[in-house]
Amino acid sequence: MAYPPPPARPASPRQAFETEAPAKVNLFLHVRGRRPDGYHDLESLIGFVDVADTVHVAPAPEFRFIVQGPMAAALSLGDDEDNLCVRAARALAARLGRAPDLALTLVKRLPVASGIGGGSADAAATIKVLCRFWGAELPQAETAALALSLGADVPVCLVGAAAEIFGVGDDVRPVPPLPGGALVLVNPGVELPTGRVFRGWNGVRQETLPWVPPPSAAALAASLMKRRNDLTEPAVALVPEIAEVLAALSARPDCLLARMSGSGATCFGLFEDFAVADAAAEIMQATHPTWWVRAARLLADPPPVRLAGAEAPTA
Repeated sequence: MAYPPPPARPASPRQAFETEAPAKVNLFLHVRGRRPDGYHDLESLIGFVDVADTVHVAPAPEFRFIVQGPMAAALSLGDDEDNLCVRAARALAARLGRAPDLALTLVKRLPVASGIGGGSADAAATIKVLCRFWGAELPQAETAALALSLGADVPVCLVGAAAEIFGVGDDVRPVPPLPGGALVLVNPGVELPTGRVFRGWNGVRQETLPWVPPPSAAALAASLMKRRNDLTEPAVALVPEIAEVLAALSARPDCLLARMSGSGATCFGLFEDFAVADAAAEIMQATHPTWWVRAARLLADPPPVRLAGAEAPTA
């Protein structure tokens, strides 16, 4: 598993840092079997896009967690201690033997429980930004173990670049950057807990082909068409609106492929370039005003950790 190199130590302990937590998209997802512990072995190709939450840390006399942004209300009813950002911060502080004396701000833009790894991406971003904030340089194996302890999707989100995952998500194998192309992400506004979807899996294991990096968006679509998302059927049974989203994406004349991401309910359409995807997203948002719709570019590299102002962004 290849993680980014350890971050440099901060120039001053009083500086604030931030980074993006990009949405994770399962371009295909094959369920390989149910494990004795109740989890499932998977095979999936992961891409990341430039639609993201932001994690910001600044010095503070004691730990504070603040949620801002258009999706903040979806987290406001939960216990802060259950939030993956908070769990990541406390776990890393405990590993380093120090107090979590900081203000941690999450700018929430991604929908919750939507199959695009929002919480896992937030946790991974928290680990990255706090390593820079505290000047920590953990061994790769320890960072990987900490990430996995927070959730199955956190290790690949820590890598933050195109990868295949196997097992429960602990086996992450980076692949060459995906070809230029763009996605339209659409969520019908319905939360869909992962556990309920996996319980509906039909148990049928299908054979698949080895992944070969494609040279173009059209070739990527052709390769993905030979694969699938094994959780689509149980997800649609729980949230029929997913089928409506997939039909609306497929109806766009320039859409190369429409598929559900992860365990749903967010779906994506693959397009040749961002201009075409952006135009499609604008039309879909106008015709379905209650849906969450975003045009997005596939990322070649993980977002960097950067110096920030003391105040977190709010947009």
